[in-house]
Amino acid sequence: MRIKYVVGANALHYDYTASIECLANPQKPQYSGGIIINPDLNDGLKGWTGFGGAKIKHRESGSNKYIVAHSRDQPHHSVSQKLYLQKNKLYTFSAWIQVSEGKVPVTAVFKTTNGYTYAGAVVAESNCWSMLKGGLTVYTSGPAELYFESNDKLIEISVDSVSLQPFTQKQWSSHQHQSIEKTRKQKVVIQAVDKQGNPLANAKVSIEQQNSGFPFGCAINKNILNNKAYQNWFTSRFTVTSFEDEMKWYSTESTQGKEDYSVPDAMVQFAKQHSIAVRGHNVLWDDPQYQPGWVSSLSPSQLDSAVEKRLNSIMSRYKGQVIAWDVVNENLHFSFLESKIGQNASARFYKEAHKIDGSATLFMNEYNTIEDSRDGASTPAKYLQKLKEIQSYPGNTGWTIAIGLESHFTTPNLPYIRSSIDTLAATGSPIWLTELDVTSQPNQAQYLEQILREAHSHPKIQGIVIWAAWKPQGCYRMCLTDNNFKNLPTGDVVDKLLHEWGLKTLVSGTTDVNGHFEASLFHGDYEVKITHPTLVNPTSAQRFEVPPTNESKKTRLLLQVSI
Repeated sequence: MRIKYVVGANALHYDYTASIECLANPQKPQYSGGIIINPDLNDGLKGWTGFGGAKIKHRESGSNKYIVAHSRDQPHHSVSQKLYLQKNKLYTFSAWIQVSEGKVPVTAVFKTTNGYTYAGAVVAESNCWSMLKGGLTVYTSGPAELYFESNDKLIEISVDSVSLQPFTQKQWSSHQHQSIEKTRKQKVVIQAVDKQGNPLANAKVSIEQQNSGFPFGCAINKNILNNKAYQNWFTSRFTVTSFEDEMKWYSTESTQGKEDYSVPDAMVQFAKQHSIAVRGHNVLWDDPQYQPGWVSSLSPSQLDSAVEKRLNSIMSRYKGQVIAWDVVNENLHFSFLESKIGQNASARFYKEAHKIDGSATLFMNEYNTIEDSRDGASTPAKYLQKLKEIQSYPGNTGWTIAIGLESHFTTPNLPYIRSSIDTLAATGSPIWLTELDVTSQPNQAQYLEQILREAHSHPKIQGIVIWAAWKPQGCYRMCLTDNNFKNLPTGDVVDKLLHEWGLKTLVSGTTDVNGHFEASLFHGDYEVKITHPTLVNPTSAQRFEVPPTNESKKTRLLLQVSI
């Protein structure tokens, strides 16, 4: 499947295109190759050399010309190109890769004066071409060398349609702005008329967003149940939540056969009272470290029965009360269930989950897919490989498994984040950032803002949950407030962006000669007030919704208000 969104920035566009199909021939290089010399290999080996001990050849298949690295003795032996990278530029990278046999991970690496930067990876195949899309941020100007790496030293690596396109910080921000205008907002025309339907010129119009249409939330824990200050701080900002620990198996059944849902019940009730949507986190966790204590001693058949009971117990209890479930958490990094029950364990449990609560969105929730390009276990390519395994299991076709990106960051690499989401978005599956935080450091608030802007502006991100449930002894990795619920710098970032994205923001003006007032508004619920001094009842207030709209069908929303 191939998707394409293109937005403008100073005449240099960002291309959201990504392909996750293995094609007979590679597509053309993005940005005509950018700063890569001979990007489509139509000019022999110009610009390209061998890296390490590899030998390289120029080959042709049909009308397609490409380069091959063979006789490889080390993982890094491949083809390379020398480049010069500029400080503070954001580089988006892509290439098309083929291997001589099997299905093999191949990584794009940039060797610089500061070390090695992993720009992205793909699971390449033989006899067809796969797109590797990634990126890197450059902090020091200087020479660099691009090469490709694979731990399988017996395979040949073929490369074609390579692209490396730099963007300035200003251009990158412009992409975000343009994408937000296109995907998060809609033109709304308000017409003020009198009781007879005649247009009212020079009427005063004020529009205030009451609720955002973009799901933006934060995790909570049981501390919120008896803390009014925490409740007030939280409910005035967020529309969606996950429970930090309270729904997890070790919390609800610490002793086998003795289930206790009293705490999550109360938390679900609290969320419901305040119109806050709940993500069910989590049903099962594939990390052996986070199983209930009694689980490790079970035989495979006993564990299978216990898991079936867990699935039915929690999902039936909260069916219709949660919008989503993280069904098998972190099943790329861990395989506790698979090791005990069989390699199809995750796939089976997604099938069961769909039978129990098919109305909720089922997520595969994982970390380091967009955070860390060095983590080979959970690259976008590995994520999609696992997703495909689960979806192809008998009984799992015809319904969607959503993509949950935990987003536990240290230092964000924005081009890698964007490119990774592009690749994941080619599935057509919903994508959420589910546990966003940044490690404690001097740049914590700045990095949080960068990530939130990047995620909110990406046309395929459908929701964000920050992982900052408050505890008096300190949060998991990042707090938004102090213990008196005064914002920390991270909380100020959240408030600034909520305001910027429309929450409680006042848009005002006057109607033209036809009684019209036009505004570009974020998706959400609004109240409009119209005042005109010539009328007996000079003020009229009305609620209206700006719904998310299919991009191809977007039109102006016309609202007529009679006063």
